[in-house]
Amino acid sequence: MLLHIGNKSFAVCLAAVMLLQTHFTLGSERSPLEAFPAATDGMQRFVIELAHKERSEEHDFRVEIVVGKQMPTDGVNLYRLGYSIERRALQGWGYNYYEVVGKGETISTLMAPPEGAPMVERFVTAEPLLVPYNSRLPIVVYAPSGCQIRYRVWHADEVFNEANRR
Repeated sequence: MLLHIGNKSFAVCLAAVMLLQTHFTLGSERSPLEAFPAATDGMQRFVIELAHKERSEEHDFRVEIVVGKQMPTDGVNLYRLGYSIERRALQGWGYNYYEVVGKGETISTLMAPPEGAPMVERFVTAEPLLVPYNSRLPIVVYAPSGCQIRYRVWHADEVFNEANRR
């Protein structure tokens, strides 16, 4: 049964309202990235979006986050940056983000390179951080200007090795 309102039926009005509601609901889907603030002065925001995995698969994976800088080295010594990566809670959202902290000084071993050895361009890193794999949310990292963020995905072997009892 249709209710008539003037020359228009109630069904037509209801259909139009439902269509508009669907349009605005679908058009207003928000990205989880909108919850994260923009980078402050002197910082950059990096976003890592992971390939989708089923929830049952994700526990076998980890993401290694690495902060570093491309810089000339002597090709002999080991170099490290004085940064660390710390997890922070995004208040009110239940999400985490990561912040690179520290002075970023370059430290190295002190071996003497051969005389006349050429400088070698390398990606010098700080201590990496291993975090759980979650393909439903972006991994957001704030780092000082001039730094780069790189990452690797680690996968656990399906075989468990047995430890020796001694």
